Amino acid sequence: MTQDYHLTVDIMKKVRVFIERGGDGGYGAYMPDDDGLDYGVSGVGDTVAEVVEDFNAAYQEMKEYYAEEGKPFEEVEFVFSYDVPSFLQYYKGLLTLAGLSRITGVAQGQLSHYVTGRRHPSTKTVEKIQKALNRFGRELSKVDFAPVD
Repeated sequence: MTQDYHLTVDIMKKVRVFIERGGDGGYGAYMPDDDGLDYGVSGVGDTVAEVVEDFNAAYQEMKEYYAEEGKPFEEVEFVFSYDVPSFLQYYKGLLTLAGLSRITGVAQGQLSHYVTGRRHPSTKTVEKIQKALNRFGRELSKVDFAPVD
C-alpha cells in the first residue's frame, strides 16, 4: 500500500521597495504600482535608516488597519533596492569611499559626487558597482576562519 504525501509550503511573496535620495537630500521608500497588492506603503526620512524604519512602521499600520476593517491582508517580504547615493549613504559607516573605490574600480571622487548628489551614475556605472559588490559579497561568504588553539 502506498500513500501520497503532499507538502504545502507557503512562500511569502517578495516585493521590491525602491529607496531613493530626493533633491532635498532626504530619502524616500516606495513600493511599485505593479506588485499586484491592493495596498501601498511608503516612507520618508533624513537618512536611509530612518526611511526604512518609517517604511516598516507604515507597513505595520497598514496591517493593523486591515485587521480593524476585517479585510484580508497579504503579508509580503520586502527586498530593498537602493539607488547608488542611498546605498553609499546607508553603508558609509561600514564601507569607506576609498575601500569602495578599490572594490568597484570607480574613482573615489566620482563616488563622492554620487553621495552628495552633484552627479548621477550612468546605467553602465551602476551595473559596474553592483557586479563588483556582488562579487565581493560572494567572496566574503566563502571566508572560513581556522580555529585558534
